[in-house]
Amino acid sequence: MNEELAETPASARLAAQGLVLPAVPTPVAAYQPAVVSAGQVFTAGQLPFVDGTLPEQGKVGARVTPERASELARIAALNAVAAAASVTGGVDGIRRVVKMVVYVASDPSFTGQPAVANGASELLRDVFGARGAHARSAVGVAVLPLDSPVEVELVVEANAASF
Repeated sequence: MNEELAETPASARLAAQGLVLPAVPTPVAAYQPAVVSAGQVFTAGQLPFVDGTLPEQGKVGARVTPERASELARIAALNAVAAAASVTGGVDGIRRVVKMVVYVASDPSFTGQPAVANGASELLRDVFGARGAHARSAVGVAVLPLDSPVEVELVVEANAASF
């Protein structure tokens, strides 16, 4: 990736792709969408809500195709970026992505969790360029809240000027 592209602000990269950070939903339980500690932001798990609605439910490899789950992981990652941006003064307050965990509600025979997680990883690359390269875990689970197929959480490093 060329240096000019890597240095493009995340806000400009979002706009160029026609993406808008969604509003961060108010928690319905005892947690915060994102918390800052020692210059890092830890997000709560984010589901692939679109305008407050979960567009798909069910297990990946059964009711939900891996391709659709990858699209949903991308949406959940955008929601996680929005949660992180909400405590850093905006998306440009995020210096780099450190770690992502993608949970995939999986049919017992489904083993393609990494391919599903690629949707989220690609979103981070698209938004942050080289600063979006991250460590990642892709974890198959029996069930997720609201029968969501995927859930994404992030750890990002915030710019010092963000606080």
